[in-house]
Amino acid sequence: MIRGRCRPWQMAIVIMSTTCVLLPCRPGLTDEQESTSVKSTGQRPNIVLIMADDIGVDGLNCYGGTSYRTPRLDQMAAEGLRFTHAYAQPLCTNTRIQLMTGLYNNRNWLYFGCLDPKAKTFGHWMKAAGYNTCIAGKWQLQSYDPPDYPGSELRRDKGMKVWDAGFDEYSLWHTAHTEDKGPRYADPVIFQNGKFRTDTKGKYGEDIWVEFIHDYMKRHCNDDEPFFVYYPMTLPHWPFVPTPRSEDWGIEEKMHPPLGTTGGDTKYFPDMVAYMDEVVGRVIDSVDELGLTENTLILYYGDNGTDRRVVSQTTFGEVVGGKGATTNAGTHVPLIARWPGRIKAGINGNLVDSTDFLPTILDAAHKPVPNAAKLDGRSFYPQLIGKSGTPREWVFCHYDPRPGWDKDKFRMQRFARDKQFKLYGNGKLYHIPRDLTEQRPLPAQYDWKESAAARETLQAVLDEMPAPLPK
Repeated sequence: MIRGRCRPWQMAIVIMSTTCVLLPCRPGLTDEQESTSVKSTGQRPNIVLIMADDIGVDGLNCYGGTSYRTPRLDQMAAEGLRFTHAYAQPLCTNTRIQLMTGLYNNRNWLYFGCLDPKAKTFGHWMKAAGYNTCIAGKWQLQSYDPPDYPGSELRRDKGMKVWDAGFDEYSLWHTAHTEDKGPRYADPVIFQNGKFRTDTKGKYGEDIWVEFIHDYMKRHCNDDEPFFVYYPMTLPHWPFVPTPRSEDWGIEEKMHPPLGTTGGDTKYFPDMVAYMDEVVGRVIDSVDELGLTENTLILYYGDNGTDRRVVSQTTFGEVVGGKGATTNAGTHVPLIARWPGRIKAGINGNLVDSTDFLPTILDAAHKPVPNAAKLDGRSFYPQLIGKSGTPREWVFCHYDPRPGWDKDKFRMQRFARDKQFKLYGNGKLYHIPRDLTEQRPLPAQYDWKESAAARETLQAVLDEMPAPLPK
C-alpha cells in the first residue's frame, strides 16, 4: 500500500554510480527489455540519480572495506541489491559523459572537463519523456583549461552550459571557468537557477545540495508530471579538508588549503567518506519523509576509483587508490540498488558500466530508448525487478582524457573485459581474479580453453570499436 502525501499513482526512483565469437554490436534494447517496464507496473516513477566522486569498492564496508564508516550505504546494500561487477572510467569527466549520453567516449569525446554542447543528455531524454528535471552538485562540463595552459584558447568555454542540458532547475559548483570555480566544500561557490548564491558563508556544499534536492522533491511530489533528479556529489574528491563533523571544522587554513598545493591532508579522507555516507542517508530519509519509501528505487554509483594518495584497508588486503588508472582499483566501483517491495535483497554479479544508466532510467520510465538511437548502454532495469533481461557479456573502455590541463601525462588506452579476463588494445590479456594489479599478462601460446575464447571474443569487441585520436 502506498503511503504518504504523494499521489497514489506516483513512484520514485533514486539513483545514488561467452565463449562463442560473434562480431559484437552495441548492446541495444531487446524486445524483452522494451516490454519489461510496461508489464511490471502502470505507474510513472520519479527518478533520482546519485553519483559519488572518487570512491572505489575499497571505500565501502559492504564491499569489504574496513577503513571508513559507511553505515547508511551498508544498510542500503542489506535492504537492496549490491552489484559486484559495476565499472566506470578511470576519471570523472570520462565517466560523466558516458553516464549522461549512454555513449562510449570514442563516440562523443571533446576535451577534458567539457561535454559536447550538441550531445543529447539524459536530462533531454527525460524531458522528452514528460519529466520535470533537476540537477544539484558538481558540473565541470563547460570549461576546464586555465587561461595560461597551451591550447586553452581553443577549448575554453566550449562545453555544454547547464541551462542547455535539459534540467529545469539546478544548483551547481564549477559551472564556468576553472579559475572562477571557488571552493566546493566550506563556503562553496554555487550557481543556482541563474544566479550565484550569496548565503553560503559558513555552510557546506553537500548540505546545501541535499536541502535543495529535498525542497525540489517536496515541491514536485504532487505534480501531474514525475521528476528526475541527478545528484553528482563532490565528496569525497580532494581537496582533503574537514567536514562539519571534523574536529578541525572552522579552522580556515584547514578548510581552504592554498591553491597549487597537494589538496589538503589525507587524514580527513575518512571524515569525508563518512559525510558522503551521511548525506546519501539524508536523501533516503527525505524520500521516506515524503511517503515514497515503498515506491522508491535508489541506485548509488561511483564515478571512478579512490584517489591514488589514499591507502585503504579491506578484508582482502591493502588497496592503493587507483584513480586515473585502468586497473580494477581505478575502474571497479560500487553500485547499490534499494527499492523496498520491488527489489529483493541480494547480490547481482552481472556486468554494468556507466553507459547503462541512461537506457535503464528510460526503461524504468516506460520510455525505452529506440534502437535507432544507437546507444552503447544496455538497460539493467529488468535485473532490478527480478527479470532476467539480457546482461552484458563484456564491458568496453576507450580511455583518453586528453586534451586538457594536467592530462598530457595520459595516453590512449583501450580494453574490453568480462568478469574474469581483460584484453588491452596492445594485445595484453590479464586474468583479473588472479592478477588484480595487472602485473602478469598471459602469453597467447599458453592460453587454456577459457582464456583463448575470451581473447578471441574481446579482440572482436576492440576491432569493432572506432579509436579516434584526441583533438
